Amino acid sequence: MEPVPVSEDGTAPDERTLQMAVALDGDDTSIARARHLAADFLTRAQTEHGLPVSQRAMDFTRLVVSELVTNARKYAPGPVAMDLRIIGEAVEVVVWDSDPALPVARAADAGRVGQHGLEIVMAVVQAFEVQREPVGKRITVRIALLDDPGGALTGRHPQ
Repeated sequence: MEPVPVSEDGTAPDERTLQMAVALDGDDTSIARARHLAADFLTRAQTEHGLPVSQRAMDFTRLVVSELVTNARKYAPGPVAMDLRIIGEAVEVVVWDSDPALPVARAADAGRVGQHGLEIVMAVVQAFEVQREPVGKRITVRIALLDDPGGALTGRHPQ
């Protein structure tokens, strides 16, 4: 399925509320495709709508999308959906998958090989939320578009 740009109310996007929704195929290219779509989305926000997007926001968004979609593909049977929205001065990344099990961040362990994805995500986002859905779960994160929103860049812990 191709990405569909819409605003919150389903109409053409305006300058402060942009959205893209996409269903990701279950093949091995979905993770790279999700990263590419996220980068394209933020580039369009810059070039077509004049929104400021720092290189940090671009890099963190690609990283977060990669981690969330990788986890969805690894642990959930079935489809994965991703929504990207510009809300105010942040990009909101929403990833849905069909597994109802909620993710749990493990305690930091420098000796552990792998399974650091959720720790990484929470270290670079401003907000993190997980919601159970009638089928599966929805993970929502927000990443500041500017390098230093309000003077404090800190990660968030799951609620």
